[in-house]
Amino acid sequence: MRVAVIGAGVIGLSTAQSIYEQYHSIVTPLIIEVYADCFTPLTTSDGAAGFWQPYLYDKGNIQETKWNKETFDYLLSFLSSPESVKMGVFLQSGYNLCTEPCPDPSFKDIVLGFRQLTERELQLFPGYNFGWFNTALMVEGKTYLPWLTDWLQTRGVKFYHRKIGSFKELAETGADVIVNCSGIRSRELQADPELKPGRGQIVKVDAPWLKHWICTHNFTAGTYNSPYIIPGSRLVTVGGVFQLGNWNEQSNSADHKRIWENACQLEPSLKHARIVEDWSGLRPVRSKVRLERETIQSSPTPIEVIHNYGHGGFGLTIHRGCAQEAARLFGQIVEQKGKGPKARL
Repeated sequence: MRVAVIGAGVIGLSTAQSIYEQYHSIVTPLIIEVYADCFTPLTTSDGAAGFWQPYLYDKGNIQETKWNKETFDYLLSFLSSPESVKMGVFLQSGYNLCTEPCPDPSFKDIVLGFRQLTERELQLFPGYNFGWFNTALMVEGKTYLPWLTDWLQTRGVKFYHRKIGSFKELAETGADVIVNCSGIRSRELQADPELKPGRGQIVKVDAPWLKHWICTHNFTAGTYNSPYIIPGSRLVTVGGVFQLGNWNEQSNSADHKRIWENACQLEPSLKHARIVEDWSGLRPVRSKVRLERETIQSSPTPIEVIHNYGHGGFGLTIHRGCAQEAARLFGQIVEQKGKGPKARL
């Protein structure tokens, strides 16, 4: 059985991994191929800070909170192994700061040591009168994606540097199942008016004295439009902007100035940091993740597609839970096609 995965960001690679893990001993032969016009270190996943945190509120979408938790627990399980260093996974504590009191976030029972900030802590951050402290995970794309790529290549998964223009193109070359993990580019493969770019821009700086992440939440400005400072293993990521509908992937000096001034106001010691690079990318924004099967009628045979895209600014936060769900959908197709022993599915 031939599986073609479109997209080599964290969603595409982790989905290929989950399908392999669950079915390589059931479906024989199982040939998995990854097609992309952009590989690590040039994907959106590579540019992200790699901080595990979804949006504050799931707005009733408990399925996504479940996938977030599955991802957190999966990554957490690697901390007892030396492999975690190769994966770019480590613990990091920090502050969520709010301009006004608000309900606890949907992820409060997923992270470690969640608590409200004390008055004394809040005095460190003028302008913010409410917030929480917790320990979360970092999973840095620039390390994690090469680890996933290596994991897949070791197990015989093939990678092709090629832009896919349509699902039919892959079906005609013999793919039995197509997994669409192409992020914002899904619009080029199939119309989806719900999918929009959420442009982000960040500044990476050398500031090794910063040890805690700080995420601010201004409910008037909206998600990601107020400053955040996220120390990584080597550099500190400073943001942020969230510009819905903006397709520009170039960094822009006005955004840089605003990000930098706001961050320095939040953490004045940043004025002594060495700026290393600017980066911008497009978050694939949707009201909810599209994770579902679709059978596209085509001649001579229908095309089986699994869609897994629309993860906004939290692809690294949710990737494993979504990959496992996509693999479960793949199992349904296997069963229907009669390609594997039903008793084991």
